[in-house]
Amino acid sequence: METLSPTPKDTTRPYNREEWRSGYRSLVEEYDYPIEEIEGEIPADLCGTLFRNGPARFERGEQRCQHPFDGDGMVCSFTFKEGKAHFRNRYVRTAGFVEEEAAGKVLYRGAFGSQKPGGWLANAFDFRLKNIANTNVIYWGGKLLALWEAAEPHRLDPHTLETLGLDYLDGILKPGGSFSAHPWVDPGNETDAPRLVNFSTKPGLSTKITVYELDEAGKLLLEYSHAVPGFAFMHDFAITPNACIFFQAPMQFNPIPFALGFKGPGECIDFQLEKPTQIIVIPRDGGPTEVFPMESGFVFHHANAFEEGDEIVVDSICYAFFPTLEAGQDFLDIDFDALAPGQLWRSRINRKTGQVTRTLIEERCCEFPFVHPQHVGQPYRMLYMGAAHEPTGNAPLQAILKRDMETGDCQLWSAAPWGYISEPIFVPFPGKTGEEEGWLLTLVHNGQTRRAELVILDARDIREPVARLKLRNHIPYGLHGSFTPEYFG
Repeated sequence: METLSPTPKDTTRPYNREEWRSGYRSLVEEYDYPIEEIEGEIPADLCGTLFRNGPARFERGEQRCQHPFDGDGMVCSFTFKEGKAHFRNRYVRTAGFVEEEAAGKVLYRGAFGSQKPGGWLANAFDFRLKNIANTNVIYWGGKLLALWEAAEPHRLDPHTLETLGLDYLDGILKPGGSFSAHPWVDPGNETDAPRLVNFSTKPGLSTKITVYELDEAGKLLLEYSHAVPGFAFMHDFAITPNACIFFQAPMQFNPIPFALGFKGPGECIDFQLEKPTQIIVIPRDGGPTEVFPMESGFVFHHANAFEEGDEIVVDSICYAFFPTLEAGQDFLDIDFDALAPGQLWRSRINRKTGQVTRTLIEERCCEFPFVHPQHVGQPYRMLYMGAAHEPTGNAPLQAILKRDMETGDCQLWSAAPWGYISEPIFVPFPGKTGEEEGWLLTLVHNGQTRRAELVILDARDIREPVARLKLRNHIPYGLHGSFTPEYFG
């Protein structure tokens, strides 16, 4: 492979700020139609359903979200069969969504800083947070679940995306419990079947981490917990066949501004650069938990992890500190140049010596890493990520980067200057397990047409799309999704 970094013509930047902003327009309409405007051809053997989730409603009445992560969740589905595709989208009808729709105004505070109208007095001592179900969506155990890590999942009809209500996973969760928005599927091996591994956190003076392992029917196989001192915000974790790995960034939560109505919970977090990040290794067989300090930093997403002798290797998108907005700052006015980019780092945890060594793998601004599903928790070579168009600096994600983790060779497909990409989801060729044997599906916001496109790339060579499926509408920037070979047309 070769590294490609094309430069758009006649522009000083690879992106246009106004076009980028247009991806944060609310989508009120719900659609259901066959996709007919296609460049290239949909692979005939691509069969199944791609589900995507993300915030899509950013205001009610005259009140707009302070942070995009506070927007109501909307799930999209793309169904594929015999070279054809169908699109539909629906909002998750959470209790809070239904209440606010009926009232025509904001009734709840947001976790990342959005407030009810009326100033601090209207928000003081209102500790209710709306379950916005806006972060991920998975099909597991015969259920389609919309996830938000601070609350219970919502079950949806996989054919129509109709909301069926809160789901407690057949009694695994209790009312008021939570189920993280970033589960991993352990692919198993010749003797062990695949299983879903996920976690929940319960903060307090200490934070309790509970791990759940579910079989393919959605039944609980294992449940185990560990408490760590202090506050912990963990969106993701990593797994190997024998361990779950969590990165606890050095943060302190001050609840007073939240209680008094001045700030949302996410704005009350103080990142403590002078303290180390703690790596927490929880054995999946019930053995004692191990904790390893390392250089301070923050991680939203891990790419993969694997075991190598006495070491656990974890590849992660790392930030120097927890990225936040300034008080009162409009997220549409974010200064990309003023923020440090997320970059790919490798952490080697030596369980024998207790030492952690870190290496910068990819300097380019990147996020949303994805590997072939059969290589989760295993040694691997090929990693696929959303990336900035240019090789240095912080910027919106406009490209897909493929990186060979052994040789360092890269390929880049860029949608600049018109396109802004989402998480690339790897869909294996039917019956294939090779790390390049599959397609990458990524949703792109076209800033010029103000419409969405689903781009299909061949993972063997990503430099030119196999197909671009052009929708009739835009889709606000999403977060996570998943693919199932089940066809829900």
